[in-house]
Amino acid sequence: MSTPALLAQSHLCRVDTHAHVFQRGLPLTDSRRYTPDYDAALDTYLQLLNTHDIGRAVLVQPSFLGTDNRYLLQALSRDMHRLRGVAVVTPDVSEEELAALHARGVTGIRLNLIGQALPDLGTKSWTPLFDRLSRLGWHVELHRNAQDLAPMLDRLLEAGIPVVVDHFGRPDPEKGIHDPGFRTLLGYGRTGRVWVKVSGAYRCAIPGSDFVREATSLLVEHFVAERLMWGSDWPHTQHEQVMNYGESLSTLLELGLDATVTDAILCTTPASFYGFEQEPGNHAASTTTILQRAS
Repeated sequence: MSTPALLAQSHLCRVDTHAHVFQRGLPLTDSRRYTPDYDAALDTYLQLLNTHDIGRAVLVQPSFLGTDNRYLLQALSRDMHRLRGVAVVTPDVSEEELAALHARGVTGIRLNLIGQALPDLGTKSWTPLFDRLSRLGWHVELHRNAQDLAPMLDRLLEAGIPVVVDHFGRPDPEKGIHDPGFRTLLGYGRTGRVWVKVSGAYRCAIPGSDFVREATSLLVEHFVAERLMWGSDWPHTQHEQVMNYGESLSTLLELGLDATVTDAILCTTPASFYGFEQEPGNHAASTTTILQRAS
């Protein structure tokens, strides 16, 4: 297939795998690090998707809303064919609660551990949750500084859970691709069970540096494009003044990657991983298929 044809195909099935929606006045968690003073409405976000030829999207529960996923579910209900979700839950969440989330388009949970005490994922208190996630075919999305990722990745992989690592793995901006934690993350590419989001580079890069190009090149080399996914990180919380949706997308498109690589990162990999080819509530089969291919 020619390059123009590949790009045209990508425009039809592009997926934004990382965005947040919220509004002022929602109940906020006491442990929040940030309180937004504006609305990030679903209608505004959908308009951005349409403007930039993004066909599908994954809404990630914002950290400041804690485990209250009601607003996320309300947004998902607007278009269960176009949208998928990643929720935040407590380790003791019931099987019935997870099943209800599953039926409404949620495909995994997020552990946003930035600024938090690191949990010991190897303790028995986490085992029931991991068993339930495995039965549903869900993944864990992990957000933590690069230096702390390895022990948690090891525990999740031992539990048989697919893992998505947020925002390039969050290396120290001063160290960039030379951050030892980032270099260790590259080694997990060989497992075939870890995916990385090339998103939110402004959270882990010095402005004006060549971090995105260098890091993406290394991630493609070690994970291959079938383990990478792009996310806008809209509305770019705490970085709203330095980033917008179009620029976030251009950050990837202007790297000059091979068209097949760009197509995998933007389209085929996330479409399969998040089960967009299945009806909502039946997406577990897609994750199983992906892992079988990796083994």
